Amino acid sequence: MNPDKSLNSDPTPISLEPGAPIAPAQPSFLNKIFIGKDGLRAGWCLLIFIALFAASAYGLHIMVHKLHPVDPNKMKSNQELSLQAGLIAESVSFFMVLILTWIMSKIEHRPNGAYGFGGSRKLAHFFAGLAWGVICLSLLVLTLLKTGFLAIDRRLLSGSDIFRYGALWLLGFLLVGLLEEYLTRGYLQYTLTRGLDGLYRWAFRNHSGIVRHSQALAFWTSAIVFSILFGLGHSKNPGESPIGVLSAGLAAMVFCLSLWRTGSLWWAIGFHAAWDWSQSFLYGVADSGTMIQQHLLATHPLGKPILSGGATGPEGSIFILAILGLACLIIFLTLKQTRYGEAPGQLA
Repeated sequence: MNPDKSLNSDPTPISLEPGAPIAPAQPSFLNKIFIGKDGLRAGWCLLIFIALFAASAYGLHIMVHKLHPVDPNKMKSNQELSLQAGLIAESVSFFMVLILTWIMSKIEHRPNGAYGFGGSRKLAHFFAGLAWGVICLSLLVLTLLKTGFLAIDRRLLSGSDIFRYGALWLLGFLLVGLLEEYLTRGYLQYTLTRGLDGLYRWAFRNHSGIVRHSQALAFWTSAIVFSILFGLGHSKNPGESPIGVLSAGLAAMVFCLSLWRTGSLWWAIGFHAAWDWSQSFLYGVADSGTMIQQHLLATHPLGKPILSGGATGPEGSIFILAILGLACLIIFLTLKQTRYGEAPGQLA
């Protein structure tokens, strides 16, 4: 027997060339359910975040009530919010959201800045938002004063108390802006936009025009969803009104516009914080039906609530619609267009 022939009896030659291509392994059905082309699918990410948030919020609720029991029969609907309670509640809630978002960034292998805290002009956008927030709220209050729907009674603070409480309440409302913007227009909106973008691309794969704008369509769909939820979230505030709920939802859409233009939340955070601070501390009016302690001026509304805002405050006045329109114009004229998907650390 010829040994060479026996070794070469297999008609199929074996290629040992290092450059020979290897067929990629096909992902399993289970893998396809959980993993998409950009990692863990958005729907699962949303469920994980919501579950973590619900569990954390419930745990905090139990802990707070054990440390500081509250008798519901002694609570007053018109009770003013104290500085200590505001700082503690907002800071704890914000850091909880911050930690949960960080956890999700590790699960998804994304930079934490992708969810709204990224961008190269953080301070510029933040301080611009602060300035415009004070200006726009002051224009609304001035309108109410000049039309006779708001009256200033007296000044309540003087001397160093103005600066001390003004600074402390500014910190408190900065935490409010950070919490509400990061919770509703941070991770959740980013992830829902990511999921809807993929859904629209699949559903309209034969329509190139729609596919080309799928990210914009996804962003504004998620913006509408969370703006509605943001408005409805204010409906439980004491003294809130239908106009107030509507204006909160529309304000959320304004903040979404700034997010779309800049790719970050910093302008919205600044505007949100300054708007609330100006209402609550500077002018002493109700903010979505809520009053605070240690505010600078004492005021009261006059006339029909739909015009004056009534117990809701200026946000309950129909005049706010013009101010929100002005805020949109300010965004278009002062913020450079940097599409949501093109900002550093945002959607790719």
